Amino acid sequence: MPAWNLPTARHLLRRTGFGATRVAAQALLDSHATLGAAIDALLEFKPSKFKPGGRYVEDIHNKWLKYMIKTRQPLQERLVLFWHDHFATSYDKVGQVDLMALQNRLLRVNCKGDFKALVKAINKDAAMMEFLDTVRNRRNQPNENYARELEELFTLGVKDPLGNDNYDQEDIVQIARAFSGWDYGNKGAAEFNDGQHDYAADYPERGPKRIFKVRGGFGNAAGQDFTSAGEGAQEIDTVIDIIFQHRYGPGLRNTVADYIARRLITYFAFSDPSASFVESVADASSFAGTWDIAALLKQIFLHDDFYLTAAPPSAVTKKSVKWPIDYVVTTVRLLDMKLKGKYQATQGGDYRDARSALINMGQSLFEPPSVFGWDWELAWLSSSTLLARYGFARDISNSRNGGATSLRPERLMDLSLTDPVAIVAAVADILGVDDQLSAGERTALINYLTDGSGVGPVNLLDDNTRFEKLHGLFAVVLQSPAYQLQ
Repeated sequence: MPAWNLPTARHLLRRTGFGATRVAAQALLDSHATLGAAIDALLEFKPSKFKPGGRYVEDIHNKWLKYMIKTRQPLQERLVLFWHDHFATSYDKVGQVDLMALQNRLLRVNCKGDFKALVKAINKDAAMMEFLDTVRNRRNQPNENYARELEELFTLGVKDPLGNDNYDQEDIVQIARAFSGWDYGNKGAAEFNDGQHDYAADYPERGPKRIFKVRGGFGNAAGQDFTSAGEGAQEIDTVIDIIFQHRYGPGLRNTVADYIARRLITYFAFSDPSASFVESVADASSFAGTWDIAALLKQIFLHDDFYLTAAPPSAVTKKSVKWPIDYVVTTVRLLDMKLKGKYQATQGGDYRDARSALINMGQSLFEPPSVFGWDWELAWLSSSTLLARYGFARDISNSRNGGATSLRPERLMDLSLTDPVAIVAAVADILGVDDQLSAGERTALINYLTDGSGVGPVNLLDDNTRFEKLHGLFAVVLQSPAYQLQ
């Protein structure tokens, strides 16, 4: 377990929320005697039942964005974002705003609870039933879309960590039979249509309802019978119970536990974690059995490897690229600003609404590009998406109307500072990267502030200097490589 100190506290806040100032990290350090106690405090939130409202997808996008900017439970929203990507569902196909909003609330309420219960709830979620065609899965013409993604993306992964297939096509075919007959009614409530369900007696040519005859470490060539609790509506729960018993490797490790542990580590820490990292947190949390997401998260946040990304960027430091939504929300929160109105627009530069800016950065809430969700890490960065980030940095730093939607440095720092070194340090501290900048980057920022001379004084009390140089310095730091990473 890492030492409980200011760098540890700051890294913990960075990765579990939206940015981390030195002041916030010090407060966390001062209020908790140990790292474990601090993690417990971050995880003790009671999930809210917030549901973004509105008639159009733009409305619920902006309501959720505004909620993330204002929330006092940033870890909750980081988790909702993760599950939104993990159970990727897009309005482009669902076509019903309220169903997308209801799914958002479902993910929020269950974001840190029982993972098996969450999967069972997703089984019956109206937006998911539309997106992956459960509503079109009928006894005479089974649809395999949900059955496939349930295994491939939501619970097992295509292959286990040793490279072996986790399921066969026959498993998909049989699981699809369990989900036949499901639909939803008024207000998105799940409904089971017995007349559209595939009963074994009606289709003897399809064989017995059994899965994992070959895969999963069950050791039973006859397979696992998912009608053991009877045929009908209960089959979809029995299927999940069986999937969650899937094992791999000589030690028969639980496949679901290790798969979800790896996914959460990749999201909160870095890509391609070691097998020992994955297995140790899954085992320490007893995730296989309890399925307690919060317990798994605690073990991830306690692990030494979680803090490998805390050091400044280098060839040997593992880093993650901020998601576009993370970039926007973190920036607005750290600058203690608001975006304006229904469209959550910046009040400077191009006065662009946040959704348009995010689309240009490569991410629009409620509209992941496919069932695989968004591509992470370097896929976030291209010439066009970086320009969009830089444009947002320009717009936010040029917001100067004097109200809550403007950048007000006087609320964030001491404007009597005249030493360019101290000014750069203050701005970098506000934006949470003072411990991430290289010496060369710091020198470049000082040179920007002083028109290349490297020496002061710089008079921030002068309006022109403040608007041109100080606001510009905020923009340059927001555009820096260090600020794109965490």
